[in-house]
Amino acid sequence: MTAAFPALGTTAELVVTDSTRLGEAAALLRSELAAIDAACSRFRADSEISRLHSTAGRQVRVGPLLAEALGVALRAARLTEGLVDPTVGAAVRALGYDRDFACLAGDRDTGGAGDRDTAAVPAPGWHRVLFDPGRRLVVLPRGVHLDLGATAKALAADRAARRIHGAVGCGVLVNLGGDLRAAGPPPRGGWQIALGDDHAAAVARPDTTVALHRDGALATSGTTRRRWHHGGRTVHHIVDPRTGDVPGPRWRTVTVAAKSTVDANTASTAAIVLGADAPGWLEQRHLPARLVGVDGDVVTTPGWPGERQAA
Repeated sequence: MTAAFPALGTTAELVVTDSTRLGEAAALLRSELAAIDAACSRFRADSEISRLHSTAGRQVRVGPLLAEALGVALRAARLTEGLVDPTVGAAVRALGYDRDFACLAGDRDTGGAGDRDTAAVPAPGWHRVLFDPGRRLVVLPRGVHLDLGATAKALAADRAARRIHGAVGCGVLVNLGGDLRAAGPPPRGGWQIALGDDHAAAVARPDTTVALHRDGALATSGTTRRRWHHGGRTVHHIVDPRTGDVPGPRWRTVTVAAKSTVDANTASTAAIVLGADAPGWLEQRHLPARLVGVDGDVVTTPGWPGERQAA
């Protein structure tokens, strides 16, 4: 009842409650992820977002999927007051994240100490992107580079789970590198989700386990897995748009429960950026969350589901 394969620079996992529908469900997931990649990947010269960058300064009509992904990213920026901002493209490149992570991880160092290219590049700001969602018209200013990676992956989980459940009818769980979405009737007791610093190893060695029920969503953002060396230091994929640099080292993982994977991912990413202020920020927004500090301390916010500790 489970399928797994590499996609979007991570591992895509699919679980269904009816084993006879797994083949059809997996084909639908692959189709959805291929479409997101073709629309939103900044590592593909032929992607739609790469073509948008090549027409910076001009009004362009984009396709429905890129328009949806851009709308989701701009909404995330608005709701977090810029803590999550799609205009961090130049910032993540300046930190060395200029190729698929599978290639990046093999490099000893993506930039020499003192190299001028290692200087932090603050995000120009999401408000500079002119977007008419009704007509799908975009004006991307020259010098503004988009990175929709986090919100686009979360959007893919939401879209895929809904699409697959609508087609096969049974319970569905989609996991894209820690961005999870359930749709349809879950197994008895709910979907048992293992949490840990490394989502790929959490099933075998979970820190804790929580239950996810019908149409629920979880997202985990962390600083321990997508790491590399750049400019003589260790950096990771979460950038503070205000500085263009990695946030201060307060949390190693943040997991948030929400109605959609997009909302959960937006909040978990913002929490990493916020640092010590994150628990209060999440509580004010009534978002159940589990935050694990770099020293291993665990903080939860009201509403976080009961946990089953690993043996």
